[in-house]
Amino acid sequence: MKINKAYKFRLEPNAEQQIILNNLVGSARFVWNQMLAISFEMFAKNEFINATNLVNKIMVLKNNPDFDFLRTYANAVSLQQKVRDLASAWSRFFDPKVHARLKENKKKFRKPKFFKLSDGTEIQLRQLMPRFKRKSDGCDSIRLVQFDKYCRVEGNRVKLPNGVGFVKFKKSQDIIGTIKNVTISKKSGHWYVSFGTERALSENPTHPSKSAIGIDLGITKLITTSDGQYIKPKNSFKANQIKLAKLQRQLSKKVKFSENWKRQNRKIQKLHNHIANIRHD
Repeated sequence: MKINKAYKFRLEPNAEQQIILNNLVGSARFVWNQMLAISFEMFAKNEFINATNLVNKIMVLKNNPDFDFLRTYANAVSLQQKVRDLASAWSRFFDPKVHARLKENKKKFRKPKFFKLSDGTEIQLRQLMPRFKRKSDGCDSIRLVQFDKYCRVEGNRVKLPNGVGFVKFKKSQDIIGTIKNVTISKKSGHWYVSFGTERALSENPTHPSKSAIGIDLGITKLITTSDGQYIKPKNSFKANQIKLAKLQRQLSKKVKFSENWKRQNRKIQKLHNHIANIRHD
């Protein structure tokens, strides 16, 4: 029996390492957007969209003299993985089962958006279609496969390619199993590292406890157990709703994409991340 598990830790790069990592995730975001524009052209022409077709077009971008930074400030493996993620997003869009589940969940009508093709025509962006990534979203990532070839872990440090070197991370637990891949992500100004591991077990794991209770999840009562105990919900959004509304009002008064707007937007992202972490915990 094989078990696949991911371990996520807070990454602590220094100033120089942050510059290199920002270049890596920025290049991956740029390739995603370029490939998405190309795939929209393919979609309009009813061409087949899959990982092979898209990955083969990476060299076209690298050979473009305007995109020389892809040869110096990007990792080839991470670019391929990002394009494969885009292909997976298109596969999800073409899956009729996913659309069937979407119809069951009634959502509010939104004003349709369009993408302008190279010939001047426009196509409507439908639900489940991949979307363009923006730096202001505050969420970027790259993934490296063949971990043993490019990286290694020594204590509470991980060695990353492209001149990043050894980076400290907060190792809160032991990493059990063989590391297959590593994902570097940036969210709300903080860096994280995730290790995807695999390990084999000779027999199915059994819990040492001999007793059990039933658990029911609800709204007014977060958890109710079969022995009569219950836990009240901790509404992190409601607790921070006033503060969030104040920050959003301040953002609406600033010039979009100005330095003050970006600084205010980072504050909102940080608060959203705080709310999500409370809910996740």
